[in-house]
Amino acid sequence: MPAINLLAIETSTDAGSIALWRDGEVLLRDCPRGVSHSETLLPLIRSTLAEAGLGFADLSGIAFGAGPGSFTGLRVACGVAQGLAFAHDTPLLPVGTLEAMALAAGGGRVLVALDARMGEVYLGSFEVSSDAVVALGPVGVHPPGAVPLPASGGWLACGNGLAAYPALRERLAPAVDAWLPELMPTADAAARLAAPRLARGERVDPADAVPVYVRDKVAQTVAERLAQGGKA
Repeated sequence: MPAINLLAIETSTDAGSIALWRDGEVLLRDCPRGVSHSETLLPLIRSTLAEAGLGFADLSGIAFGAGPGSFTGLRVACGVAQGLAFAHDTPLLPVGTLEAMALAAGGGRVLVALDARMGEVYLGSFEVSSDAVVALGPVGVHPPGAVPLPASGGWLACGNGLAAYPALRERLAPAVDAWLPELMPTADAAARLAAPRLARGERVDPADAVPVYVRDKVAQTVAERLAQGGKA
């Protein structure tokens, strides 16, 4: 079987990154902080490929974190991945952001809570074995104190939603045995998830690749912010 060279892009949060998977070896590089991903992503991809001695023509596939997450960040990752896939006729694979986080968490049953801002969290539940992740239901967006609870205990919970909303941790406590509030989306986890899928021949047409927003509302109205004690 030919070697797999996979580029993964993850910009669903401010802490963006890219990863280059080379037959199980992963080169991870973080996006510069304080600068928009749209400005830094392509230069970072080019420099990382050059560091590895590869060109775009050497890529077997391109994966991107499809969401949920920051609307702007998701559009940037999807747009860059689409453009590269079109330009170089490279297979494209969208990867669920929470799904990749569940794999990175290292547990068997994982609850992923990513801060969705506006007083809400994105929440997903997953069963994880080796490099396979199975969603146990659709990812949703919920107020921290009203997230759906698992029917049993023994879960690992991860994601910055746990740190952002103490009410969320309090609600999940009866079902959770281990906590990883510092875990964030990273491109190496997306690459780990995408590589076996690429090997199986999975791909999407670049024209059909879209971000997974989950929430269809980007910002609160002035009245909503004032009702929560914020500024107009």
